[in-house]
Amino acid sequence: MKYILKAIDTATNWAAKGARWLIAIVIMAIVIEVFMRYAINSPTLWAYEVSMMAGAALYAFGYSYAEQLKSHVRVDVFYHKYSPRQKAMTDAILGIIFFLPVILVTIFGSWAWVLKSWKIGEKSVESFWYPPLSPLRTVIFIGWALLLSQGLAGLYRNFYHWIKGRAYD
Repeated sequence: MKYILKAIDTATNWAAKGARWLIAIVIMAIVIEVFMRYAINSPTLWAYEVSMMAGAALYAFGYSYAEQLKSHVRVDVFYHKYSPRQKAMTDAILGIIFFLPVILVTIFGSWAWVLKSWKIGEKSVESFWYPPLSPLRTVIFIGWALLLSQGLAGLYRNFYHWIKGRAYD
């Protein structure tokens, strides 16, 4: 099991390291658009779409990394007072009740959109550039799948800690 959890963590880290380059793409696209629009008075057709798609991919790959670092938003009214074992129990129970159902519905919905998008050759209509949306929908699906795998790894670690009384790693 240690090998599987390490593989999930490694995939998450690789996705996050790759996604950080998307920030540069977003910034460059916006800077080029602003320069072209206001300095040359010749706006681009592509900069808005590129920045939107790169930003969406950045978020998609960031989901699992945030889950790995336990940096998602939580309401800490009582949680901060719990012992590590109580925190693991709370995370495990709430993960089963809330995380798994929501993420599974989201993944199945996202997969349906990916298939439909590739089938019909979906294009964005946000600009006159009309780029294909299938790759973006696929990247978003991959981001959700990474979040699911990281969430399952976290659930396993939480159940282990709850039952055994010590952290897995």
